[in-house]
Amino acid sequence: MENSKPYRDFGDFLREIFPHKVQKISINAGFTCPNRDGTKGFGGCTYCNNQTFSPGYCHTEKSVTEQMEEGIRFFSRKYPEMKYLAYFQAYTNTYDEPDALISKYEEALAHPGVVGLIVGTRPDCMPDVLLDYFSALAEKKFVMIEYGMESTLDRTLVRINRGHTHAESEAAIRRTAARNIYTGAHLILGLPGESREEILHHADILSALPITTLKLHQLQLIRGTRMAKEYTEHPEQFHLYTADEYIDLVIDFIERLNPAITVERFVSQSPKELLIAPDWGLKNFEFTAKVNKRLAERNA
Repeated sequence: MENSKPYRDFGDFLREIFPHKVQKISINAGFTCPNRDGTKGFGGCTYCNNQTFSPGYCHTEKSVTEQMEEGIRFFSRKYPEMKYLAYFQAYTNTYDEPDALISKYEEALAHPGVVGLIVGTRPDCMPDVLLDYFSALAEKKFVMIEYGMESTLDRTLVRINRGHTHAESEAAIRRTAARNIYTGAHLILGLPGESREEILHHADILSALPITTLKLHQLQLIRGTRMAKEYTEHPEQFHLYTADEYIDLVIDFIERLNPAITVERFVSQSPKELLIAPDWGLKNFEFTAKVNKRLAERNA
């Protein structure tokens, strides 16, 4: 099917690689973060509550195998022939002893129907020994490493307590891509203190990097986070985009983005009971439909 959108989405990307339907199964393998356990800091990133991206089957008291089985059972009812990617998602999934990490990856890969791994992590948590493992694995299976960049501005990274620099993000991305491993990046649009032009300039910087896929999402204020407290005390320091404002921001952003980069998503959808703002009342697919409609209207 011809792609009528002026960008490549994740479905387009997967169809180029696999001859069958492929679904990600999220796994919470019980890891932590270096800015939670005191190595880099405490409390994690100021915006972070990991409950916002853990599906119902994804709990740490369950083994990797149990989580894979529950996820596959959910999706296979509709698509019995579907294959799966084990998605190590919650927290920092390369932050442990290499042998312990590889054991969990291999447990996921041993499940029938699993054709590869996606591993979410931080750019300061990728030792060479793991890159060696992923590089060898990528010769046999699909492997993607997703790095949380969040911003390209060091002052923002300090403000949100990321505990790493943009230079570390660039270095990790280049080291990973150089091993012929699919390399993803994650960015939050609308972090406090960033002007609209600074946000759009992220696209220029990312375009020069060997990134395969990019996940964007809007800044969301989540209950129980330090950022939510900051917003209560200093709301004037935040600009929470309306849906229409954010749609135009996203389109301006991808107009500046290297067209070789696959745009995996534009927004994130947090559980309603955790979300303070902005609450647009749109599911991800509804938002994407609005983006595509606006792209056509703008002839972007």
